Amino acid sequence: MSILTLTDADGRRIPVWQLLLRYVLLLAVLALTVGPFLWQLSTSLKGPGEDIFSSPPKFFPGHPTLDNYTRVAETIPVWDYALNSVKVATANVVTNCVGSALAGYALARMRYRGRRAATLAFILAMLVPVEGIIIAQFTTMRELGLPNTLIGVLLPGSVAAMNVLLMRNAFLNLPHEVEEAAFVDGANVWQRFFWVALPSVRGTLAVVAIFAFMGAWDDFLWPLIVLSDPANFTLTIGLNYLHGTFANDERLVAAGTIIAVLPLIVLFACLQRFFFRGVGEGAVKG
Repeated sequence: MSILTLTDADGRRIPVWQLLLRYVLLLAVLALTVGPFLWQLSTSLKGPGEDIFSSPPKFFPGHPTLDNYTRVAETIPVWDYALNSVKVATANVVTNCVGSALAGYALARMRYRGRRAATLAFILAMLVPVEGIIIAQFTTMRELGLPNTLIGVLLPGSVAAMNVLLMRNAFLNLPHEVEEAAFVDGANVWQRFFWVALPSVRGTLAVVAIFAFMGAWDDFLWPLIVLSDPANFTLTIGLNYLHGTFANDERLVAAGTIIAVLPLIVLFACLQRFFFRGVGEGAVKG
């Protein structure tokens, strides 16, 4: 096929200048989003003898080294903080996947009085900024006896309103005929949920898992407020010590940033095929 007759997914012809413009815009977006991460990675691999503020800046380290990562582990108990973050993030994924799937299915497929009001409540919950309710959240955790605990960090975000609405929309896109056939075969509501509806929305469930993990892993403000014992600090709170103690050593800060971001990259790499399927969730195969 000639370059002058390139077509898009719908079979429409794309002019060459338009194709070039698209790639230029994509490269610009890529530079803005991935560029800072690559720069932090490069900085974390530079030794103490390299000038990270040279002009013009040098992107590639002259003598790559992993000493900065070792120094981070020697400066703060980074692996203990990472373990705390893994506990909170993993529990957040489980509670959000289970709670959002159950609530989304109830909002989408079951008929009861107040269903629309419940949906509206979840929509309104998304409009309330976290800063506006954070004092009420802390008061609630204190009354429950959960301040300075990982459960206190987890509980307020255990089921996010946005995830519930994502699952609701995914279940709404499922054809009713599939569940009706299972109902005729004698399946009750739990069997229809677990064996018919849930396997059909695995893509959206992966999206919920990624969002839940990222939200818990990257959260800084709420753990900073509710935690006071360094033994319970999450990774985002623990890495803040690098800014205070070594404010002039950007190499340590960069190494700590890479340690914090790496699990998110691994998670997305494992779930990306399900993530992109979530857009067209609800299609019936076979």
